[in-house]
Amino acid sequence: MRTAAQQIFQTCNKLFSRKTPNSVLEAHPSNIEAAAHLENIQHISSPSNPPSVGASRQHVHHVDAVMERAHHGGGWLLSGIICMNILILGCSFVAGNAMSGIITSVHLQIFLIVLILLTMLWMLYYIVFTSRKDQAAVFQDSHAGPVWLRVGLVLFGLLSLLMDCFKIVTYVGYLHCDSAVKVAFPVVQAVFLFLQTYFLCRHAKDCVQLHTNFTRCGLTLTLSTNLVLWMAAVTEESIHQTDVPHFNTSVSHKMYRASYGDKQCQCSHSVCDTFKEAFYYLYPFNIEYSLFASAMAYVMWKNVGRLVEDHSHHKIKFRPKDVCVGPVTGTLVVLAGLITFIMYEMYILQEDREKRDEALLIHFISNIVIVSLMSIYAVVGCIVYRLDCREHVSEKNPTRTLDMGLLVGASMGQFIISYFTIVAVVATGASGYLNALNLAWAVLIVLQLGLQNYFIIEGLHREPFHVMQEAALHTNAHALQEQVEMSVVMETSKTNYFLNGVDELSWKRKILKEVCAFLLLSNIILWIMPAFGARPQFDHPMEIKFYKFTMWAAIVNVGLPFGIFYRMHSVASLFEVYLTS
Repeated sequence: MRTAAQQIFQTCNKLFSRKTPNSVLEAHPSNIEAAAHLENIQHISSPSNPPSVGASRQHVHHVDAVMERAHHGGGWLLSGIICMNILILGCSFVAGNAMSGIITSVHLQIFLIVLILLTMLWMLYYIVFTSRKDQAAVFQDSHAGPVWLRVGLVLFGLLSLLMDCFKIVTYVGYLHCDSAVKVAFPVVQAVFLFLQTYFLCRHAKDCVQLHTNFTRCGLTLTLSTNLVLWMAAVTEESIHQTDVPHFNTSVSHKMYRASYGDKQCQCSHSVCDTFKEAFYYLYPFNIEYSLFASAMAYVMWKNVGRLVEDHSHHKIKFRPKDVCVGPVTGTLVVLAGLITFIMYEMYILQEDREKRDEALLIHFISNIVIVSLMSIYAVVGCIVYRLDCREHVSEKNPTRTLDMGLLVGASMGQFIISYFTIVAVVATGASGYLNALNLAWAVLIVLQLGLQNYFIIEGLHREPFHVMQEAALHTNAHALQEQVEMSVVMETSKTNYFLNGVDELSWKRKILKEVCAFLLLSNIILWIMPAFGARPQFDHPMEIKFYKFTMWAAIVNVGLPFGIFYRMHSVASLFEVYLTS
């Protein structure tokens, strides 16, 4: 008995006294992947292949980075908690400002200024200290921050900067009778736009290996700040676009009006009214900028501590001459949509009921035609995918996963509005051509969203055509190596590939590119209409009478911003599918 007790004591003593790196890693189940990377790194630098001095130094940095992630795996949880708390607090401020008179726009702007300043401090720390250290970001995610996304970020950032300039000029005229915070906020936001655009364009591809916990927290702070700014901008723009109908007198008009401060406070210069209306037309670009920045920050957060394999990234050129039918019909749809949208905006503001009904008739018919054509094109693209033999991408990619999640999630906003409309029209048995067109539009929207989501997700999951052709190229070269020298075959095949394989597209590739081009342009016009003020949901009173104004306004003002973002995100995803087809 004594011998057995001694053995148990010695075994326990060994377990508690001997700690290896593997035991530390096993104590954290979330770090199994990091441990696997560490073993791979150690296996590469085995004694049988002694590394050089530079490689040994790089190996040490890699091991240190992996060990840091292994010991501090709680950074994911901490950064998630920070993001969640900021988002909930931001929602409370935005909702309180919209629904009550206690939290004013000044209180909300002070909260946003604090968030922006904290985010800028972290960005400066990353740019000045973290990014300049050796081995801080030795790995780059080639899929993150593509050129088109950075160009869009810069474009929307410039238009948002113009919006802030208009706000500064406007609110300077009210300094004698209103708070100076209203001038300070656009000034701080303008500096934030400049710094964040530089930060994301420069470091969007970084897979940070040092200071991982602090970097994760900083990126979630950036993500949540942009989302709170997006919520504030969407709420203010929705309130500005929402008019209380004259037949609904039970609703407080305070919630549904543009807030310019006290009506007794008069502007000190004559251009206030012009700039007031001007910067509201720039709100859609500011909204899209915040969403672009949020998406890029999220991908950077997912890439923190990620060890990316060094694959050669193929540069895909944009060749508009490959397609003809899709761009031509898409351009015609955009032009026709712009004409009908202008007519809608002109007629809907008139007091004559017949003119308003005519505006709704034009808008419904134009949207039904556009959505029907998009559904037909999407069906053709889906059929081509069924005939396509390309393999599905098996590589894990945070950017692709985010694109698909945003695509499906954002489409829920338009789904909600459409289904609520269908239920209202069918339940009331509403008659008349406007109700029939409204019902047809809602049903077609549901059909088109489903088909387009399937088409885009299938396209994002398929291997690019040039990858499949190069795989076949190497296979053919290997089969002919007994008769001809390998190098001669490869050079000849590559020459034929670049001369014939790219210039002469197969019929499948041509059809897919035509479909992508048409859907891309059609989504642009479907983004323009609601983003710049088309609100048939409030101009047609059927849903308001069925759900009552307060509930219907909440449904539309929550679902429509997601629907607007869905159209812009679809444009980005379709452009990527176009390039890989």
